[in-house]
Amino acid sequence: MKLNDVYKVLFDGGQLSLDPVEMNRVGQCHDFLKHFAAEKVIYGINTGFGPMAQWRVDDNHLQELQYNIIRSHATGMGVPLSDIEVRSAMIARIGTFMQARSGIHPSVILLLQEFVNRGIYPFIPQHGSVGASGDLVQLAHIALCLIGEGKVHFHGEWLPTSEVMQAEGLKPMGIYVREGLSVTNGTSVMTGISVVNQYYAENLLRYATIAAAWINEIADSFDDYMSVEENECRRQPGQQVIARWLREVSLGSRHLQKREHELYDPSRNRDTYFEHKVQAYYSLRCIPQIYGPIYDTLQNTASVLENELNSACDNPIVDFETGNIYHGGNFHGDYISLEADKVKIAMVRLAMTAERQLNYLFHDRINGILPPFLNLGTLGLNYGMQACQFTATSTTAECQTLAMPNYVHSIPNNNDNQDIVSMGTNSALLCRRVIDNAYQVMSILYIALAQATDCLELADKLSPRTREQYTAIRTICPKFIEDTPFYDELQRTESYLRTNIVDYLRA
Repeated sequence: MKLNDVYKVLFDGGQLSLDPVEMNRVGQCHDFLKHFAAEKVIYGINTGFGPMAQWRVDDNHLQELQYNIIRSHATGMGVPLSDIEVRSAMIARIGTFMQARSGIHPSVILLLQEFVNRGIYPFIPQHGSVGASGDLVQLAHIALCLIGEGKVHFHGEWLPTSEVMQAEGLKPMGIYVREGLSVTNGTSVMTGISVVNQYYAENLLRYATIAAAWINEIADSFDDYMSVEENECRRQPGQQVIARWLREVSLGSRHLQKREHELYDPSRNRDTYFEHKVQAYYSLRCIPQIYGPIYDTLQNTASVLENELNSACDNPIVDFETGNIYHGGNFHGDYISLEADKVKIAMVRLAMTAERQLNYLFHDRINGILPPFLNLGTLGLNYGMQACQFTATSTTAECQTLAMPNYVHSIPNNNDNQDIVSMGTNSALLCRRVIDNAYQVMSILYIALAQATDCLELADKLSPRTREQYTAIRTICPKFIEDTPFYDELQRTESYLRTNIVDYLRA
């Protein structure tokens, strides 16, 4: 299962298909477990769960045991996850089951596939997971719907699961050996949320790079900050990719300076003061060095997420090939939690850089070429984008507060059975909050870039790529002189950035 394939199902309306060869292996694993479990004590099959594992469950109650873990753990609170996050979590759960190491009946995967392809989304509250036995609470809400209970979001309405399944001709999940424990035990919700985060974070980095190229055009910067020679001598792959992206976006610009033409001319050696800055501010010229680590972070996270999508992350592991069952902790969410924190910190850095670029555009004594707050009206009477900076600054400040790693916030629970936990789903949700905030700051920056372009009448001198963005933003928010509310335009700009994917900047 590749990330790009998951993206197609999540964002492009694709249908989820299953490999029949792998499904056959799932069946083999189930058949092995069914026979192997007879006359043996196996965790979660004929014992209690967690600290209750010391108690043997009577054979007459084994099916009831599987239903009990589902019903007893559906205890989440808070607003529900979005449809796309639930869809992603179900895909991640299918990825785990397709490893043929869970011992579940193949019908469980087929039912999950139907939920994904028909747009049936179980009610999953945000709060409840400590990310140790995986996402027990949130996954229990999925399992509750698979057995025909609880409620689902279907065609924009919250409806009883039983009604939707009956209308769609679907039968509830059966309990064969350990289906209840298998569905509820693992990292699929934190992984699902993180996959969605990854998609939006990668896209935002591309828009941030375009914005950086654009602001350097506005500043009439020297172009050597993005040169091959400057960036290749620092052996960091992300820096070189960002520098290349800047060159690609800037190609064809008529508002960037060549240092060799302006400052290396011997006649300039007699000048005692240079009106144009010899070196731009860090938030303009250090973009390869600032966004490069963000790129590298996202690359590593993509690898971790893809690995997790193709991993067996429940417990115990049923290995029909070695003919044994192994108990351990593959449900522990540390990999996802740590990556979510790293992405969150990277996105905070991106938002901080965008806010500083805004400050450059708004601060006339810093840029020396633009009116205060890009105000094309009467100074004192009109205010331009002054108040937009308040929103960007406060939103960035919230991001900085949220930058504290959540991965280190382990609190023992479950009678100290779970004595160190990952808090992975909380990490993924906090990361999502920061990404949302960063899009808001970037939306303000894009409107400001378009207004600054008009202040200087530069549209015809922009590169084709930045001119394309200028035109798109001006369709959403026309040039303004008189004071005007911005909230609708900002929301539409954010929607534009989220839904129009930059596909021409490649690794």
